[in-house]
Amino acid sequence: MSEQNINVTLKVWRQRNSQSKGGFETYPLNDVSTDMSFLEMFDVLNEKLIQEGKDPVAFDHDCREGICGMCSMFINGRPHGPKQAVTTCQLHMRSFKNGETIVVEPWRAKPFPVIKDLVVDRSAFDRIISAGGFISVNTGNAQDANAIPIAKDNADESFAAAACIGCGACVAACKNASAMLFVSAKVSQLALLPQGQPERKQRVMDMVAQMDNEGFGACTNTGACSAECPKEISLTNIARMNRDFLAAEMTAK
Repeated sequence: MSEQNINVTLKVWRQRNSQSKGGFETYPLNDVSTDMSFLEMFDVLNEKLIQEGKDPVAFDHDCREGICGMCSMFINGRPHGPKQAVTTCQLHMRSFKNGETIVVEPWRAKPFPVIKDLVVDRSAFDRIISAGGFISVNTGNAQDANAIPIAKDNADESFAAAACIGCGACVAACKNASAMLFVSAKVSQLALLPQGQPERKQRVMDMVAQMDNEGFGACTNTGACSAECPKEISLTNIARMNRDFLAAEMTAK
């Protein structure tokens, strides 16, 4: 074993589907390059399992650039692993020690049923977006970029909220499996812009209602969601959504 390689023991959650009972299986993996990403390490593990005639570990991945949010793994008790503000695909094996045991699980939330192993169904987020995450615009030529003046602070906050990649780490980190950080980010990115004003009140009511229908838990403001978010979405979005929701309800009555 070279100085750049380490040996690790993986304890990986294996589960055939949402109806099956799952459990941990242990896999020793030797001579792992510290330059590998965590997902590349899983690729090596799966190649080894296939060569041994075993079923490879199912896990979500796509861009592997920290953009899509697919790489949802609960690693050693933290969503996306031990590093701050990184996704699993951006996590490298240099973050672990030689001889370390690494425990890998799927997101744990009722609205995120396990499809297989580490893959969960996050279509609940899609349904929340569909419930109200849109704006009404007139068709035709695009307006000039400066035709609608937007305060820089609002533009910056909207851009920061829009950085949410919908990975579900906030839900996995929350003791109540609350989706408030995700929903508030999607509400805020439109509520802060002039284009989002026509549906602002109806949007927040519809998206919150869909969130509740999906079975996500309530927010108790522990802050774990924001602390574990790979894009560091601010808790101020939750406060903004709560204000908008209250105003919408009072207006509707």
